[in-house]
Amino acid sequence: MNDRQRFIATMHYQPRDRAPICDFGFWPETIDAWHRQGLPEWVAWSEHTRCTTDRAFGMDRFSYGPQVKFDLYSAGPQVNCGLYPPFEERVLEDRGDQEVVQQSDGVRVLRHKYAGSIPMHLGHLLVDRASWHEHYLPRLTNYDDPARYPNWTQARAIWSDPDYPYPRNAFGGSLYGWLRDWMGVDNLSYLVHDDPAWFEGMVITIADLVIETHRRALAQGAQWDACGMWEDMCYNGGPLLGPAHFRRYLAPQYRRITDQLRRHGCDVIWVDSDGRIDELIALWMDAGVNCMFPLEVGTWHADPIVYRRRYGKNLLMMGGFDKHILARGHREIEAEIRRLTPLVEEGGYIGFCDHRVPPDVPLDHYLFYLRTVRTIWGKNTQLKPWVFQEPQR
Repeated sequence: MNDRQRFIATMHYQPRDRAPICDFGFWPETIDAWHRQGLPEWVAWSEHTRCTTDRAFGMDRFSYGPQVKFDLYSAGPQVNCGLYPPFEERVLEDRGDQEVVQQSDGVRVLRHKYAGSIPMHLGHLLVDRASWHEHYLPRLTNYDDPARYPNWTQARAIWSDPDYPYPRNAFGGSLYGWLRDWMGVDNLSYLVHDDPAWFEGMVITIADLVIETHRRALAQGAQWDACGMWEDMCYNGGPLLGPAHFRRYLAPQYRRITDQLRRHGCDVIWVDSDGRIDELIALWMDAGVNCMFPLEVGTWHADPIVYRRRYGKNLLMMGGFDKHILARGHREIEAEIRRLTPLVEEGGYIGFCDHRVPPDVPLDHYLFYLRTVRTIWGKNTQLKPWVFQEPQR
C-alpha cells in the first residue's frame, strides 16, 4: 500500500498492511541539539524543509503544508483560503538576539532570531471595525484573485490519479484561531461579549471564503481524502471560547464547511488544536468535524484510549503520544507504545508525538522510539528506508 491508501484504510477502519508511521514535526532547537548528538547536518526541519527528516526517519505522510498553493511533496494542489495578499513581513527593530517583526498577518511580535518558540505579541493591526474593513476584509473577500488557486490542469491531473501516493487533503481555514492571532486573546475575548455581532460577522466572513474557494476547486474536479482545520483555541484549563458561544457562533459555520465537503466525498475532517479540548470535542463532532489532532496530553492527562471509550469509533484521532515520555527513557517509551498498540491496531487512530518533539528529548530516545514503532506498529512491513548517511552526490 502507498501512504494514501494506508491513510484512507486507517481512517475508515478498513484492512491495511500496517499502521502509518508518521510524525507531527520538531522544534528547530531539537534538530540543532540532535546535530550535536550525531544527526547528520543535512537533516533539517521546517514547514518547508521537513522532507529531509521524513527521508532520514522513513516517515509516511498524512498531510503537510496545508496552505501551500501547489506542492507535489505535500498534500497536493491547494487553494488559499486565508489572508491574501499577506501583509509585508519586515523587521521593525533589532534587539540583539531578538527582533520586533511585523508578520504576514499584520501582527507585531517579538521573536528570537535563532529559536522556534512561539513569539510574543506586542501589537495588533486589527483593533476595531474600521481596521477590519480597511486591512482585513478586502484580503478575505477577493475570491476571484487567481493567485488563490493552483494551476487547474496540474491540479486535475493529481486529483484524478488513482495511484497518487499521498493523501490529497484540503485546508479548511480557521474560524477562531486566526481571529485570536489577529486581535490577541484578550481583545477577542472582550469582543465576544462587547460586540458579538461583529465577532459573528468576522467568523461568517472567514467561513464564506473557505466555502467559496473550496466550491471553485470542487467545480474543477477536486477530490479530497481529508480536510484539516487549525484553531489552537484551548489552553491547559479548557477552551478560550466557552461552549455556549461555540455553539452559537462557530458551530453553524463549521457545519456549512463540513456539509459541503461531505457532499463531495470528503469525510475525514480534523481540527488542529492544542490544549485541553475535552469540552469542545462533542461540539466539533456535532458540527461535522470528526478527527482531533494532535491530542496534546499535557498536565490534564488527555488520553486517546479514554477518548475512544467515550466517543467510540465516530471519533478519529491523530497524535496523543506524550512528548514527556520521549524524554524519560527506553523502558517508559516502549511501555507507552505497547499501551497504545490496541488502539493503533483497531484503526481510526494514527499515533505520534502530541506536538512537535521538544529539545529535551535525546536523539537516542527518539531513535529507540522510532525503531520500536516500526517494529510493533509498522510490523516491519513495507517500511520506508531509514537513512542516516550523507546522500551520495
